Amino acid sequence: MNIPEELKYSADHEWIRVEGDEIVIGVTDFAQGEMGDVVFLEIETEGETLTKGEIFGTIEAVKTVSDLYMPLDGEVLEVNPALEDTPELVNSSPFDQGWMIRVKLSDPAQLDDLLSAAAYTELIG
Repeated sequence: MNIPEELKYSADHEWIRVEGDEIVIGVTDFAQGEMGDVVFLEIETEGETLTKGEIFGTIEAVKTVSDLYMPLDGEVLEVNPALEDTPELVNSSPFDQGWMIRVKLSDPAQLDDLLSAAAYTELIG
């Protein structure tokens, strides 16, 4: 299982890549493996400001349909357009081409609440 050291993680199985005052969010390798083949994503929150814990979209896989939760407060700047036609990128490239949203952070101090790669590894056992 791939858990890149340079990323941050949420207990809801999202990864977070910090790029200045913006973050990029996707689901972890563990999460996509547990869900199975991703067949559809519904993310209609572009342009909205959401708070930590709010739902930013849903992901539908062969095994389940799950909500996607904001790991931090911020404005959704962009939804990955590639996922509309190729949602399976979440499975084949969860940390690269399968990213889901780009967010402008409201409170960078919230980054301190996220998990390190080691803490996330411990969480999933």
